[in-house]
Amino acid sequence: MTPTVPSRRRFLLIAAMATASLPIAARLVPQARAAGLNKLPLDNPQAKALGYTEDASKTKNPAYKAGSMCGNCQFFTATTGACALFAGFSVTPKGWCSAWAKKPG
Repeated sequence: MTPTVPSRRRFLLIAAMATASLPIAARLVPQARAAGLNKLPLDNPQAKALGYTEDASKTKNPAYKAGSMCGNCQFFTATTGACALFAGFSVTPKGWCSAWAKKPG
Protein backbone atom coordinates (compact mmCIF):
# COMPACT_ATOMS: atom_id res chain seq x y z
CA MET A 1 0.00 0.00 0.00
CA THR A 2 1.24 3.44 -0.85
CA PRO A 3 0.39 6.29 1.44
CA THR A 4 -1.49 9.13 -0.20
CA VAL A 5 0.44 12.33 -0.27
CA PRO A 6 -1.83 15.36 -0.14
CA SER A 7 -1.22 17.54 -3.14
CA ARG A 8 -1.37 21.30 -3.19
CA ARG A 9 -4.24 21.18 -5.68
CA ARG A 10 -6.28 18.93 -3.35
CA PHE A 11 -5.53 21.18 -0.38
CA LEU A 12 -6.64 24.28 -2.28
CA LEU A 13 -9.85 22.56 -3.40
CA ILE A 14 -10.73 21.54 0.18
CA ALA A 15 -9.86 25.01 1.49
CA ALA A 16 -12.05 26.67 -1.15
CA MET A 17 -14.99 24.39 -0.34
CA ALA A 18 -14.62 25.04 3.39
CA THR A 19 -14.46 28.79 2.83
CA ALA A 20 -17.52 28.73 0.58
CA SER A 21 -19.54 26.86 3.20
CA LEU A 22 -18.83 29.33 6.04
CA PRO A 23 -21.71 31.75 5.22
CA ILE A 24 -24.16 28.85 5.16
CA ALA A 25 -22.89 27.53 8.47
CA ALA A 26 -23.06 30.99 10.03
CA ARG A 27 -26.75 31.23 9.16
CA LEU A 28 -27.55 27.83 10.60
CA VAL A 29 -25.87 28.31 13.98
CA PRO A 30 -28.19 31.09 15.31
CA GLN A 31 -31.22 29.04 14.25
CA ALA A 32 -29.88 26.04 16.13
CA ARG A 33 -29.28 28.17 19.20
CA ALA A 34 -32.79 29.63 19.04
CA ALA A 35 -34.32 26.19 18.75
CA GLY A 36 -32.31 25.04 21.76
CA LEU A 37 -33.37 27.78 24.20
CA ASN A 38 -35.73 26.80 26.96
CA LYS A 39 -38.25 29.21 28.44
CA LEU A 40 -36.91 30.91 31.57
CA PRO A 41 -38.53 29.27 34.61
CA LEU A 42 -39.95 31.71 37.15
CA ASP A 43 -38.27 29.78 39.97
CA ASN A 44 -34.79 30.35 38.45
CA PRO A 45 -32.65 31.96 41.21
CA GLN A 46 -31.48 34.82 38.98
CA ALA A 47 -35.00 35.42 37.70
CA LYS A 48 -36.22 35.65 41.30
CA ALA A 49 -33.36 37.97 42.29
CA LEU A 50 -34.15 40.34 39.41
CA GLY A 51 -37.92 40.17 39.91
CA TYR A 52 -38.55 38.73 36.45
CA THR A 53 -42.17 38.46 35.38
CA GLU A 54 -43.58 37.19 32.09
CA ASP A 55 -46.07 40.07 31.88
CA ALA A 56 -44.64 43.50 32.65
CA SER A 57 -48.08 45.03 33.21
CA LYS A 58 -48.68 42.70 36.17
CA THR A 59 -45.54 43.49 38.16
CA LYS A 60 -45.81 45.18 41.54
CA ASN A 61 -42.10 46.05 41.63
CA PRO A 62 -41.58 49.76 42.48
CA ALA A 63 -38.68 49.97 40.00
CA TYR A 64 -41.03 49.25 37.08
CA LYS A 65 -41.61 52.14 34.68
CA ALA A 66 -44.61 52.07 32.38
CA GLY A 67 -43.70 50.91 28.90
CA SER A 68 -40.55 49.06 29.92
CA MET A 69 -40.46 45.40 28.89
CA CYS A 70 -38.02 42.82 27.56
CA GLY A 71 -38.92 43.67 23.96
CA ASN A 72 -37.39 47.15 24.29
CA CYS A 73 -34.50 46.25 26.60
CA GLN A 74 -30.88 46.39 25.48
CA PHE A 75 -30.22 42.87 26.83
CA PHE A 76 -32.97 41.26 24.71
CA THR A 77 -32.37 39.67 21.29
CA ALA A 78 -35.62 39.65 19.34
CA THR A 79 -34.60 37.03 16.77
CA THR A 80 -33.93 34.35 19.39
CA GLY A 81 -35.89 35.58 22.41
CA ALA A 82 -32.65 35.37 24.38
CA CYS A 83 -31.65 37.70 27.19
CA ALA A 84 -27.97 38.35 27.95
CA LEU A 85 -28.78 38.19 31.67
CA PHE A 86 -30.33 34.72 31.54
CA ALA A 87 -27.86 32.65 29.51
CA GLY A 88 -29.38 29.60 27.87
CA PHE A 89 -32.98 30.72 28.33
CA SER A 90 -35.51 32.64 26.29
CA VAL A 91 -37.77 35.31 27.76
CA THR A 92 -41.06 36.68 26.53
CA PRO A 93 -40.93 40.12 24.82
CA LYS A 94 -43.73 41.28 27.16
CA GLY A 95 -41.74 40.29 30.25
CA TRP A 96 -39.77 42.55 32.58
CA CYS A 97 -37.05 42.43 35.26
CA SER A 98 -35.40 45.03 37.46
CA ALA A 99 -32.25 45.04 35.26
CA TRP A 100 -34.25 46.51 32.36
CA ALA A 101 -32.26 49.14 30.41
CA LYS A 102 -33.65 51.07 27.46
CA LYS A 103 -32.40 49.86 24.09
CA PRO A 104 -30.28 52.58 22.47
CA GLY A 105 -31.74 54.33 19.48
